[in-house]
Amino acid sequence: MSKIRVLCVDDSALVRGLMTEIINGQPDMEVVATAPDPLVARELIKQHNPDVLTLDVEMPRMDGLDFLERLMRLRPMPVLMVSSLTERGSEITLRALELGAVDFITKPRLGIRDGLMEYSELIADKIRATSRARLRPQTAASASTPAPARLTRPLASTEKIVVIGASTGGTEAIKDVLQPLPPDSPAILITQHMPAGFTRSFAQRLDSLCAVTVSEAVHGERVLPGHVYLAPGGEMHLKLARSGANYVIELEAGPPVNRHRPSVDVLFESAAATAGKNAIGVILTGMGKDGANGLLSLKRAGAQTLAQDEASCVVFGMPREAIALGAADEVVPLGNMSERILARLSNLGERAHRV
Repeated sequence: MSKIRVLCVDDSALVRGLMTEIINGQPDMEVVATAPDPLVARELIKQHNPDVLTLDVEMPRMDGLDFLERLMRLRPMPVLMVSSLTERGSEITLRALELGAVDFITKPRLGIRDGLMEYSELIADKIRATSRARLRPQTAASASTPAPARLTRPLASTEKIVVIGASTGGTEAIKDVLQPLPPDSPAILITQHMPAGFTRSFAQRLDSLCAVTVSEAVHGERVLPGHVYLAPGGEMHLKLARSGANYVIELEAGPPVNRHRPSVDVLFESAAATAGKNAIGVILTGMGKDGANGLLSLKRAGAQTLAQDEASCVVFGMPREAIALGAADEVVPLGNMSERILARLSNLGERAHRV
């Protein structure tokens, strides 16, 4: 089997060297070239035709975002961003995902050599997933794309709850699901695999685009209709709990589950136990299997369950695993997911459209 051919673009010679060491240490991938800036990278792309580009966010001569925007317009290819753990870094990275980058890894703030070597398995996993990813059309990734029409649906009980899990490709998929929802939607809890420091910027970005109120989840806060609660990245598992008659947020600093904290399985298992048949579980694009067993627990508890279809996934890992377990009542294209969520909320208990 041919190796995944990687071109690394970073203005730091140290990072270029470490990425080369990590990638060439894997049996199924190799660095075909490195570049200190996008202008050099442009020529190397033509020369080597790599399978994956790793791209630093902030670089001299041409900004990583400007380069990415041109690249995705003129020669779309799988791109993995290498981002700094700063507020500015997180905002730029989210914009890169909007422009069509598949995923990102973060540079540690201190001890870059030890930090990157510690991430070596994660970096390799992300390069593998990026090489297989389905690229989003540039029109869908553009910030100038008009927001979708707002859906309306008469909703009843405040007991209804929606839980969503996603990983690679999930930031844009979540945006596509939330934007059409009306402001009186039931409460939504989301676990998206993200490192610490990125979810606050992500929540703020979603909040500015959606009719529902989106925020990073806070331990102990009451769960309210019209609100979306995003698991804080890299720090805590997000769980649905109860306090008297109310749903509340529970954040738990337990060990990683399926190599992730926050874990989709942890959120889904808590919703199965706490909300049961009043819940709707949704699993979106992502690599790995986190959330598949949790979605099955939701289904067994009487909840309705939806999985994103292969054609609209950036990476059809998590939904595929859930579908294989028989955990999904319905397999739905991303463009129809909001409508199907609202339809099922209006008819909780209805088991139409079973797969």
